[in-house]
This record gives sequence, structure tokens and C-alpha cells, in this order.
Amino acid sequence: MQKFHTFYLKNLYISKKSSNFATHFACKANRETRRSMTKEHKGVIYILTNPSFKEYVKIGYAHDIEKRLRQLNRSETIPFAFRVYAIYEVKSELTDMELHKLIDNLNPDLRTIETFDGKKRVKEFYAMSAEEAYSILESIAKISGTTECLKRLTPEGHEVIDEEIAKEVQENAKRGPFRFSMCGIKKGEKVVFIEDDSIQPVVIDDRRIEWNGQTTSLSALAQQLKGFNHPVQGTLWFTYNGVKLTELRDKIEKM
Repeated sequence: MQKFHTFYLKNLYISKKSSNFATHFACKANRETRRSMTKEHKGVIYILTNPSFKEYVKIGYAHDIEKRLRQLNRSETIPFAFRVYAIYEVKSELTDMELHKLIDNLNPDLRTIETFDGKKRVKEFYAMSAEEAYSILESIAKISGTTECLKRLTPEGHEVIDEEIAKEVQENAKRGPFRFSMCGIKKGEKVVFIEDDSIQPVVIDDRRIEWNGQTTSLSALAQQLKGFNHPVQGTLWFTYNGVKLTELRDKIEKM
């Protein structure tokens, strides 16, 4: 009788034979570790997240994770930058391919695959949470005795701000665009930039403001003042009578 192992990875549930890819991956990693105990790791398997598409994670390999991040984040076609959720130090290149095989065998529907211009494109994006992806690496690390190679990173600096902005953008998208009239702000009144109270654009209609002789929007001006390459939620960066516009809108809508 064949033995079956059952995998519970948060929302992932699947049964596989005992000669499954996870065992193969772990044994291979263990052999690599024994052969290379005195050598530095060659690279990392990474889990990347991006507030632009929170329902996906990117899983791949990089010899230099910082260099890889710079390559990915050069693009101005995505609103927010990629950030590292976790890394798993490995001894050989292309180890991520084994991980891709494992995930594809557990659930082939998780991988992002599309046909473009008649060509099939298989990408490193998976429809799972960062926690679920981490659970897979954690299981592999435990089986292979390499838990010291697995590291989860904590968001900091602009990453925290990006997460907050992305959350605000998504919430406000559901509620509809901001209008000054919904907060009782009239034409001719001023709002104040939260980081410099000398910047006080004038409201010229229900959606637009004027500053330095230019007609613009809260979002466009906030993006300009902050020097961001990605869109921002303008109401996060301006106040009226000392109250942030997002908070003012929340308060009024709850009345």
C-alpha cells in the first residue's frame, strides 16, 4: 500500500505520495548543504510582495537580491515598488525551479500563465499570500534542517508608507472619488500640505485646486511635492482646519 502525506499550508490543502516533490527538494537541499558547509551561500530564493497586486507574490532566485530589486523597481509601469518578504539562502542556482515544480504540482492553478501574441508566458507570480508562500519554504527548511537559512524581513521606511497608501487607495476606490463639498469645503478656501504649512493650495471647484498659478488635483500635487513616481492618495497629505482630509471624510460619512 502506498503511503500518502497530507500537506496543510494555511489555505492550501492537498495529498501527495511520499515520493513527492517536497521530499525531493528537501533531500537535494540537504545534500547541497552537506557538500558546501564551509562555502558561502550562492544566492537566495526570494518571496516578493507588491501593494499594487496584493493577491500575488513573486517567487524566484537571485544571486544578489538588492540588484534584483533595483532591476524590478526601475519600471514606472507599476504604482508601487517590490519589497522582500522573505529570503531562503541556497547553495546552487536555479533552486527556485524546484520550488516552482513543487508549487505547480501542489496546485497548478496558482501560477500566473497567459497567452500573449500567440505565445504562452509562464511567470514567477503565484496567487497566494506571502504567509502561504513562506509556509512552503518553512516546511522545506525544517525537513532539510536549514531553518537558519530562512529569514523573514520586516517592512520599514517607505515600504510601510506604501502599504498604508495602497490600502487607502483601495478603500477610497470603493467609496468613490473625493469631493470637497462632501466635507463642507467651499470654493476659495484653502487646504494645507501636512509636511509644510506654507503650502496652501486654493480650492477652485469640487475636485480641483490651484497652487503656484497651476490648476491641479490633490493627488497630482501630493505626488509632485513628495517626488513619488507612483500615484498617491491626495487626501492623505492635506488638512482642512487642522484635520487630515481622509479623517474628515471618514468622520462625516459615519455621522
